[in-house]
Parts: sequence; C-alpha cells; structure tokens
Amino acid sequence: MNAVTNLKWVEATDYDEMSKIAASIFVEQLKENSKTVFGMATGSTPEGFYKELVSIYKEGNISFAQAKSFNLDEYIGINPSNEASYHYYMDHNLFNHIDMKQENIYLPTGNAANIEKAAMDYDAMIEEAGNIDIQLLGIGVNGHIGFNEPGTPFDLGTNVIKLAESTREANKIYFDSINDVPTHAITMGIKTIMKSKKIVLLIAGAAKQEAFDRLRSGEVTEDFPASVLNYHPDVTVIYTGVE
Repeated sequence: MNAVTNLKWVEATDYDEMSKIAASIFVEQLKENSKTVFGMATGSTPEGFYKELVSIYKEGNISFAQAKSFNLDEYIGINPSNEASYHYYMDHNLFNHIDMKQENIYLPTGNAANIEKAAMDYDAMIEEAGNIDIQLLGIGVNGHIGFNEPGTPFDLGTNVIKLAESTREANKIYFDSINDVPTHAITMGIKTIMKSKKIVLLIAGAAKQEAFDRLRSGEVTEDFPASVLNYHPDVTVIYTGVE
C-alpha cells in the first residue's frame, strides 16, 4: 500500500555537502537542547557527517557534555575492541574526539551471554532516556535500516537479525574475507527507530539508486523496511549521487 508521506527530500550537490547539511541539523538540535538524545549510525555513508561534527566541535561552538547517544546496531560475536566492531568505529570516528561522557554512550552488546535479554535491556534504556530526539540512518541496498532486513515486522523492538547475504557482501570490505563477516547482528528495532522524534536519512551513490527509487515511490511494505519511514511525521532525506 501507499502512504501519505511526510518525507522531506533534500538534494545535495555532492557527498561533502550532504555531510555538512546533516551535521548542521544535528548541531542545531544540540544547540536547542544540550541534553539531546542522539541516535547514531555506522557504515561508510556517515563518515563525512562525523568528520563535520568533530570539526564543528573543535571550533568550540558546541558541547556534547550533557548529551546521550544510542547506536543502531552491532555484530553478534565481535569484541568491542575489534576494529571491525561498531564500538571501535564510533570511538574512531566520533567519541574519541568530542566531550560526550563515556557513561552517556550506549551501543548494543554483541557478545552478551544472553543476547535476547541484552536487546530488551537496550530498548528499556532508550525509553528511560526519553526516546531518541534525532536519529541518523543510512539505507541498505535492500532497503534495510539499522540491520532490520526485508521481512522484519514493523512492530519489532531491538532484536537479533540474521544478516542478508547482500548485507554481508556489502560489509566484507571491513573484514579480511566474506567468511569473517558475522552472520547475525543485534539491531535497534523498527518500532524503536520510529519512536525517534526526528530522523535524518542519508542516501549516497549509484549503488543505492534502487533503494532510493523504492522509497520515493511511497509504497509501504515489510519487504522494504525503509518504507516504514513514510509513516513518520519528521524525516529528512538528504541524498546525492542518485537521480
């Protein structure tokens, strides 16, 4: 079915401009509320966004000292110190360079003894924080958001997902070989993501053309997880390299 969509589409001239536009939205949010609860994403698309945030912070214009951050996902079975982990990614790209307090940084635990309990606990922590004020998202070639793969129910909270082969293939650049890419991940659920007050979705490059087209069509289906964003009241899609 098709939704009456509220998606706001912003075309950037190039990757750098996309990153700057996204960073400016997050900085504006932080200036409005120093206790902002951020939702953060990983992957190659937001790397420029994090560089912009760090640059603005180093200029002395903002402070993250009272803010909190919750990440979307983490691989199952990977130690946080592993360079392929999202814990490492976030430290390397953002947290090591800003003044956010360690006790205010949250990522799903991919090597917990009871992963299902860890997933429920993660949702509880987000709710206790008042839910996410502004959530950064990327989009997979198959339309996944977080690691919610096609077919994931829209009403699911944080959960364990079996990764699609297209996802593992796309992420093998961070590993020695495809055999080293984990088969499962823990991810913030679609229900959890949709509780965010604002969402900023980044789409960059020709490889995401099909996903871009499907999202723009307005059709909503669990076979294309990002389509649920059509139901959210405040989503800004910033895109470049797609037509």
